[in-house]
Amino acid sequence: MTECTTKAMEFSSVGKKDLAADFRGGKLTSDGGVVVLRDVDKKLGLSKILSDCIPDPRDQRYVKHSQKELIAQRIYGIVLGYEDLNDHNELRKDPALKVAAGRGTKDDEDLGSAPTLCRLENRIDRKALWKMAEAFADMFISSFPIPPKQLTLDFDASDTETHGRQEKRFFHGYYDHYCYLPLFVFCGSRLVTALLRPANIDASLYSRVVLKMLLKKLRRRWPHIRIVVRGDSGFCRWPLMRWCERRGIKYIFGIGRNEVLKRLGADWIQEAGKEFEESGEKQRIFGEFRYAAKTWSTERRVIVKAEHLSKGANTRFIVTNLTGHPQELYDNVYCKRGEMENRIKEHQLGLFGDRMSCHKFLSNQLRLFLAAAAYVLVEYIRRVILAGTELACAQAETIRLKLLKIGARVVESTRRIVFHLAGGYPFKELFEKVVGRIMRLPQIAAATG
Repeated sequence: MTECTTKAMEFSSVGKKDLAADFRGGKLTSDGGVVVLRDVDKKLGLSKILSDCIPDPRDQRYVKHSQKELIAQRIYGIVLGYEDLNDHNELRKDPALKVAAGRGTKDDEDLGSAPTLCRLENRIDRKALWKMAEAFADMFISSFPIPPKQLTLDFDASDTETHGRQEKRFFHGYYDHYCYLPLFVFCGSRLVTALLRPANIDASLYSRVVLKMLLKKLRRRWPHIRIVVRGDSGFCRWPLMRWCERRGIKYIFGIGRNEVLKRLGADWIQEAGKEFEESGEKQRIFGEFRYAAKTWSTERRVIVKAEHLSKGANTRFIVTNLTGHPQELYDNVYCKRGEMENRIKEHQLGLFGDRMSCHKFLSNQLRLFLAAAAYVLVEYIRRVILAGTELACAQAETIRLKLLKIGARVVESTRRIVFHLAGGYPFKELFEKVVGRIMRLPQIAAATG
């Protein structure tokens, strides 16, 4: 970054004192907290793991920006709030981001430009993307220091609106726009993996493929773990349920209302309506019965929630092979899948997972993964580093604002680089606590296979 030696710019006085400004402040940044991202990334091995999935065909004798550096640069940029590749035309000169990505602060050590990052996106292939999908699953498994007894995997689809003629974009009637329909898998707040899909498909498409990959990895690491798959009615498909049943996997899915289900649940629905008329208060009654759609090879357990409100009946059905009381399964198991929607929203809005502006479909899948990597980084910081602090439940935007957006002057000498953080930063004690916890973290090696 060029050191400017321009004359001072004069402003109106402040009381009896003159006011002036110049560009001699040195190498300044508004993102001094990026060092937190750098060290957490090093502990997780996130950027390196993802880089190792992608072949690099470039002649390394002439490579100025390593692939790992480019991936780290983009992930950090997303977490810091820079949603577009074009942002990196200026961001590549930022001294803090340069240091975080592994470079120095000198003017000839700038990071990759937007065209350089774009070339990385456009040379991605399906094989590399599948390796990345598996890598996310491996990192998820490695995030458990103690083997869990049970994992509940939430499957859900969401829309990612497109604004051009991208490959495989289609109009979706439910969302009322042209979009993609990515598939997400979460376990609690942890992202397991994500898959970009065109919008002209069934919501459950590829869910068995993804679940097969996850099951292989999970049972290899923990042979006796209990796995529960959870999803809305878009995933209530007999091939998926039969596949789960044959492999000892438990499931709980919503199931769309139809006339047969209403008839089988009529006693509970009528009872809820009658009690509402008598009391004038909301009524919820639960029941269960056996049911098989025409395409099903066997009957399955269906739970009915017969609810009656002031606006009328609000009946819901779920299908499951879990044991337990109907209300407990509905309230304490099925309804908790709603939290996943908040995590998808954080991924798409807070970390720009909806920026699908590449023309090539595979390039947009890489963008989805880079946003997913940004989510993994933020989620780990929140769940582990910020546990017990005021930011323990904070959204990505809040963590960005309070922990990462710190003014700093970056000074590089022969032997060291120092970030002089702003003296007026209001969360000094929190930042010191965060740094102390990061330094005590063990190196986390992702399980592979």
